[in-house]
Amino acid sequence: MIATAKPNIAVEMEDSLTIGPNSGPRGGYRLYARTFLPYDIDDVFAFFSDAHNLQDITPPWLNFVVLTPKPIDMHSGAIIEYKLRLRGIPIRWRTEILDWDPPHKFVDTQIKGPYRLWHHEHRFTQMNSGTLMEDEVIYKSLGGALVNTFFVARDVKRIFAYRAETLKGILRERLG
Repeated sequence: MIATAKPNIAVEMEDSLTIGPNSGPRGGYRLYARTFLPYDIDDVFAFFSDAHNLQDITPPWLNFVVLTPKPIDMHSGAIIEYKLRLRGIPIRWRTEILDWDPPHKFVDTQIKGPYRLWHHEHRFTQMNSGTLMEDEVIYKSLGGALVNTFFVARDVKRIFAYRAETLKGILRERLG
C-alpha cells in the first residue's frame, strides 16, 4: 500500500495532552494524549507494529534502547525489554502486550520498571482525512503525589509531547 498524506486538509481535531488524577478503581494518575495524523490508519499502525520504532520517538535525553532482538512478533502476550536512563539513573523496563487488535488498538503494561503501575492503551481511529491516535496511560509513581507533581508528571508530559511531534515528522518523512 502506498501511503499518502492528505494535503490542505482541515485538522479533524486539536491535539491535546493532559495529566490528572485517575478517578477509576486503580487510582494513581491518568495521562490522555490525542494526536491527529494525516495518514491512513493501516500506515500509522504499521509504524507501531515495529516496537523498535519506539526508540525513534522517545526523547534522546532518556537514552532509551529496545533490548529485545528484532524482529519482535507483536501479539497479546509479547514481552518487550528496554533500558533507559532517567535523571542519570539506569533503569530496566519490561512490558507485556495485553491486547493486540490491529489496526485499532493495543495495550501494554509494565511488568518491571520505574512505576508502581503503568497501563498504556493506544487507540487508532480512521477519520475522513487521516488517523486519530489516542493514548491513555494509567500510572502510579514511586514516591506518591509529591514526587509525581514535581518530577514524574512533568517528565511524562514532556515525553509524550516529544513523541507526538517527532512521530509527525517521521511519518511525514517516511510516508510523504
